[in-house]
Amino acid sequence: MNVLDRYIVRTILGAVLMVGAALLVLGALVIFIGEQDDIGSGGYTALGALWYTLLNLPIFAFDLLPIVALMGSLVGLGALARGSEITVVRATGISIRHLAGICLLAALILVGAAVLLGEFLGPALQQTAREQKAFSRFNNVSVGGGGAWVRDGNRILHVAGQSSGSQFGGMQIFELSPEHRLIAMGQAQHATAHAAGNRGKWQLQDYTESRFSGDTVSRSGPETRLLDSAVTASFLGLAIENPDQLTNRALWRLISYYRTNGLADREYVFAFWSRIARTVAVIFTVLLAIPFVLGSLRSTGTGTRMLMGLILGIGFFLLEKLIESGTVVFNLNPILLAWFPTALLGLVTVVLVARAR
Repeated sequence: MNVLDRYIVRTILGAVLMVGAALLVLGALVIFIGEQDDIGSGGYTALGALWYTLLNLPIFAFDLLPIVALMGSLVGLGALARGSEITVVRATGISIRHLAGICLLAALILVGAAVLLGEFLGPALQQTAREQKAFSRFNNVSVGGGGAWVRDGNRILHVAGQSSGSQFGGMQIFELSPEHRLIAMGQAQHATAHAAGNRGKWQLQDYTESRFSGDTVSRSGPETRLLDSAVTASFLGLAIENPDQLTNRALWRLISYYRTNGLADREYVFAFWSRIARTVAVIFTVLLAIPFVLGSLRSTGTGTRMLMGLILGIGFFLLEKLIESGTVVFNLNPILLAWFPTALLGLVTVVLVARAR
């Protein structure tokens, strides 16, 4: 990579960083304002709300990265075009294909940043923020979602929200016969997991059970019961979470489990491929800036280019959310639809770049 290539890449990345910083400040302000109603609840203070806001910024940056990449590329390349630097570069024999290759290099660096934010920093810091907020506000808390249903052999387990790595608010157990008839139903007020290799050992507190035999029902408890299960606390923690808040590694674990047990995995499959497609979309958003800055936005100001990038980025975001709702509601192919917005963006980008002069 020569000096000119490094200069263009540095210009694009610098503009992306500038736009990203501006949007992160606005996003942090929105998150912090949204926390005002919870300040003063328990031990949750304004400083805690500020810390909560900062810990949520990496995942916020991951979600906004395609929009930020498009806006930043328009600003960076637009500044070069407005200063006639792109014209000089083209005059030296640099083709559109070469310019696209330079932009592709910048896009790959941004893809690396997206992987770092979406798979390592963002979800872990977001989970830490939620836990610290919950434990600051309440003594008996649920930091997971509303609950999860999982199958464990001839049992079906329903767990309430997770309050720590091994503590759950409660567990319901439905035991089925080989003919899939309900033969027992139990409920524990609290469930505590104990590590046991690849299996889960659960201590169920205040456990009551109703067992059905013919026309009779026998009831036992409340008591403390030890449950041996193939379902571990770490897996249940994943099952409780919203799919949008999980890493691809965690989503793949859930997909494998659901497929093994013959359960519906559409929501998790869509989330898995949607995250990959959204990351790939960063490449096309950077390349999409090329035909704009060489055409209609060549001599416009920074504000106009940022507005155009914002409009296109929001359109891509809304299309993705609309398709996500359709996938779940209308029982459509999750893989095909997860890739549809990115594929459409890629097609438009390739056509416009090929027609650029």
